[in-house]
Amino acid sequence: MPAATAIHFFLELAVILGACRLVGFLAKRIGQPQVVGEMIAGVLLGPSLLGRFAPEIQHHLFPSGQANTVLYTMAQIGLVLYMFLIGLNFDVNLIKHRAGTAVAVSAAGIFTPLALGALLAMPLLSAGVFFDKSVTLAMAMMFLGASIATTAFPMLARIIFEQRLSGTPLGTLALACGAADDALSWCLLAIVLAIHRGNPVLAAVAIIGGIVYTVVLLTFGRRMFSVLGSMSERQNAITPPVLTTVLILLMACAWFTDTIGIYAIFGAFILGVAMPSGFFADRLTAVLEPLVTTFLLPLFFVYSGLNTQVGLLNSASLWAVTLGILLVSILGKGVACTLAARLKKVPWRESVALGSLMNARGLIELILLNIGLQAGIITPALFTILVLVAIFTTLMATPVFERVYGRYRVDEAPDPEAPDPEDRVTAPSDDTAQLRG
Repeated sequence: MPAATAIHFFLELAVILGACRLVGFLAKRIGQPQVVGEMIAGVLLGPSLLGRFAPEIQHHLFPSGQANTVLYTMAQIGLVLYMFLIGLNFDVNLIKHRAGTAVAVSAAGIFTPLALGALLAMPLLSAGVFFDKSVTLAMAMMFLGASIATTAFPMLARIIFEQRLSGTPLGTLALACGAADDALSWCLLAIVLAIHRGNPVLAAVAIIGGIVYTVVLLTFGRRMFSVLGSMSERQNAITPPVLTTVLILLMACAWFTDTIGIYAIFGAFILGVAMPSGFFADRLTAVLEPLVTTFLLPLFFVYSGLNTQVGLLNSASLWAVTLGILLVSILGKGVACTLAARLKKVPWRESVALGSLMNARGLIELILLNIGLQAGIITPALFTILVLVAIFTTLMATPVFERVYGRYRVDEAPDPEAPDPEDRVTAPSDDTAQLRG
């Protein structure tokens, strides 16, 4: 019954928010971003821990069926709003500056994972337990490559903000490289999803539709949306009519990109990028961010945790695969970006710091993995392995960065080639900086 489902969902919400807040608090006490604790809390509430030691309680809290559908739907709404906020606070000019080094590091961070992912995909696909039987070798290669190539861009922005690196050469370079690599990873995922549907027409619709959507929103759309910015500045507030208009546009864009075969969060991100910067972006972020990051986003972590079953890794060979993918992920992203930066004459300490930041995968990889699982591309076993890789590489980022760079850092002058931080805020305030990767 709908009423019983709603009542049970309130209990789910209380448990989810309490667990994420508690584990997030503990993570912060040991120097990790709260998002790391929330990622771990999601796994702890799933079958990997709670389901192992108290299966009756875990099944009662998170039963399959209608209640799980409600949780999934709410998590998707949270993701759409979250990616819209990331786009809203994304500085497009970052990619235009420090082009030579950014291109080299970004290329290393995308093509090395693709090459290593291709090598990994062959034995994993032949094993028959990691990919769906309908997945081809090319699809497996692209999906693994995209998974290894992702960067936790919002968390990277948060670390740069906390370390007072905004506008410095290292901060600008890291943000530009992270943005470029994530954009290419999502393009690969869009291609894999389109091919998986088995219809060349659908693939063409997804790719061409995505390109047209992006061009239209970043040209004509940006000019039209500037009216919203002007209205907000005149009234010195985000008024209810303006907020309603933005939400209508957001849901319509999410529906459109999902319908053409890409994914809802792609539409949300591009819409955010197309929105006015400055006052409008700051005020709209202040309105939406607390609800999204403290209420809706933890639902996604728990939904991911419910699909993460560490118990599936029940043999030495599967744990060896997990370790192998972890090592390949670190080599393909962290080490490759470090060496590329060093070849462009970036000092060793800064090169390693950059590699550690690029190696974190965080929420962005969890989103990609959930898409792959829901689409039937990967199995729960590979999903679990890649979730563990995402958590471990995210855990590594802050300690490695602090050890090789943070403790030796002296305040740098802002990069003269970098865009003015006032033009588009990357982590604008203590509240907005909760946007996480």
